[in-house]
Amino acid sequence: MKDLSRRSFLLSGSLVTAGLFIPGGLFAGWKLEENKALAFPHFPDALHTFVWRNWHLVPLPKIARVVNAQPAEILALGKAMGLPAPPVISEEQQQRSYLTVIRRNWHLLPENQLLQLLGWTKEKLDFTLQEDDFFFIKLGSSKPDCKPLVYRSPGDDARRRVEYIAALIREEFGGGYPAQQEPLFSFVNQLSEPPARKRERHSGFSPRFGYAYFALFGDPLLDPGIDPYPDGYLERMRAAGMDSTWMHIVLSKLTPFPWNPEVSESWERRLDNLASLVQRAKKHGIGIYLYLNEPRFQPLSFFKEHPELKGVTIGNQAALCTSHPAVQQYIVNSIAMITQRVPDLAGFFSITASENFTNCWSHGRGAECLRCGPRGAATVIAELNNLYMQGIKKGSQLHKPGLIVWDWGWQDAYAPAIIPQLPAGAALMSVSEWALEIERGGVKNTIGEYSISAIGPGPRAKKHWALAKQHGLKTIAKIQAGNTWEIAAVPYIPAVENVAQHAANLKKEQVDGLMLGWTLGGYPSPNLEVVAAMGSDAASTPLSAMQQVAASRFGAAGNAVVKAWQAFSTAFKEFPYHSSTVYFAPLQMGPANLLWQQPTGYAATMVGLPYDDVKKWIGNYPAPVFISQLRKVSTGFNEAIRTLKQEVAKRPLQKTEKASLLREIDVAQVVALHYASVANQVEINTLRNQGAGKENRTLIGLLEDEIRLAKELVHIQLRDSRIGFEATNHYFYTPADLVEKIINCRVLLKEWLLA
Repeated sequence: MKDLSRRSFLLSGSLVTAGLFIPGGLFAGWKLEENKALAFPHFPDALHTFVWRNWHLVPLPKIARVVNAQPAEILALGKAMGLPAPPVISEEQQQRSYLTVIRRNWHLLPENQLLQLLGWTKEKLDFTLQEDDFFFIKLGSSKPDCKPLVYRSPGDDARRRVEYIAALIREEFGGGYPAQQEPLFSFVNQLSEPPARKRERHSGFSPRFGYAYFALFGDPLLDPGIDPYPDGYLERMRAAGMDSTWMHIVLSKLTPFPWNPEVSESWERRLDNLASLVQRAKKHGIGIYLYLNEPRFQPLSFFKEHPELKGVTIGNQAALCTSHPAVQQYIVNSIAMITQRVPDLAGFFSITASENFTNCWSHGRGAECLRCGPRGAATVIAELNNLYMQGIKKGSQLHKPGLIVWDWGWQDAYAPAIIPQLPAGAALMSVSEWALEIERGGVKNTIGEYSISAIGPGPRAKKHWALAKQHGLKTIAKIQAGNTWEIAAVPYIPAVENVAQHAANLKKEQVDGLMLGWTLGGYPSPNLEVVAAMGSDAASTPLSAMQQVAASRFGAAGNAVVKAWQAFSTAFKEFPYHSSTVYFAPLQMGPANLLWQQPTGYAATMVGLPYDDVKKWIGNYPAPVFISQLRKVSTGFNEAIRTLKQEVAKRPLQKTEKASLLREIDVAQVVALHYASVANQVEINTLRNQGAGKENRTLIGLLEDEIRLAKELVHIQLRDSRIGFEATNHYFYTPADLVEKIINCRVLLKEWLLA
């Protein structure tokens, strides 16, 4: 997750700047002024909530052990609420869903019971919260105070409320809890199979690299049992127009850390696994890039033995000062070891001013370092990238691995001084749409990144690319071709014309290569294919590229799908973009986000827990304008879907083409459902905050509509396991969460409005 606005948020957040990520326990000493765990009054108690939320994700015996119960007792609780027979949950599913499990139990379990549920050590939980794409920040940078959860036989009141829930489910779903047609994570097996037709997408853009759709983020090279790149998926990546992918690494985990070897335990296994992966991916025409965000800050205790290495101090950590010769040698030698042992690595890309604390200037405080302060930010950052390149060349006699320098987080004054000092042979990467000015509903804003609703490139990227070209560097555009935080709960956003036009603009700019997305957007989608097609001579316009891709995917329905993509794209341009909106609004949760009779008091978190924080959701938009803009997008998608269905009904389709078309329609429908629900939620919470309550007809209608949207979405997710999933969040929601939302709304209607 990268965005300048997010950077500003992080730098201003006291919990983060005070040194949040420290060995020995993330939770120790960190509490909000009011950090009471939320209650969920639509369930009888926390125990029933716990059983409901873990029923489809954690084996029944493990659920029982956590609360000191017998499996039969937990089974009875679940069946009484109307839940189906507990599914068989494989070890692989548990390893792929741990973030979903953590998030749904964050307000239910204290830390020791959360560890028991996961079957983890405290050290593993701390590492995950820090390194899994800043997951602790997504959870609000604080653990709510949860009382220990212990099984007790339900009393009379609990039994009456459980009977109401079971009856409600029978009423809403015509007899009982809806059946799962495509189990969670089924897409992993689907995408692990080779594509039915092998296609080779040639393109003038190179590299074209993005993240794997279902790769684990934190420490993916340690456990080869969960393969982030099955052979079939590698073939699908290539067929979709990608020529490479990227992985997150921590340098001290992949190579020996000279000052504390224990930190690097199992580094040889990780490096061997990387070498094997690179060779296997190469056979399918896919290169591997590694993400360099180094060197990481160390705890202050580390510098008691190595005071000479200490740079800027932030909270309970300090930088390994990159102006010190020993640190420079560590960086060069570590990267040299990687490239020496893995010579066919495609390369590295670096971020030198990210959310992580790395070099002394990484968070703009380098003046506090006696070495780095006088040298200035530009010199230190440029030197660090030169050290990376020295390591690459030292380790690889072929000089094959490349270095892509990302300007993310650089202050405006840095770039003109950094770029001329970058190493020969490097490439400069900029976020394409950054600094684009937009106006939606009469409200003006500037794009940060993660936008398909706005079409780049913007002025910042153009300026930086021009300077890079003057100094002989290649240029890379970072875009989001598949999806964005505008909505990441779908495998791709079918606003394909916007994506195609963006690629056409970059072709005109003579950009060399593309980063196709951060951790989201790696699904082998028509979007990726269209981008690759636009880079070739065979597709000279966005329309011809879309027609080419649509014909190969949908046969006789191709032209109708292209018209739908154009309509989706027009509607998507109405999205009320604001940096606060894309990170904090319930765009990813949609109808699964719960409603509250009273304000929760919790602030929305970064693509994690939206709560009811309307002010943060809407950014600088007045609530009526925000609602209107989302409804424009939702209505536009729904109208395009209706037209598409009418058009394709006139044409005979092959079985595979029809199946692809139905899934395409489902993806578009999910976008419409999410945005309609977010508009509802803004209106509901605004009315609630204004004091609306009993028998308010507008609120009643909105709650009833939330039930309708949740029901529509649950049936789509039950037949399409891709819905709700993203690599660094796992499932934002599951069908059980959507059914819970229906219960939530029905209880509010009964107890809040109609009592």
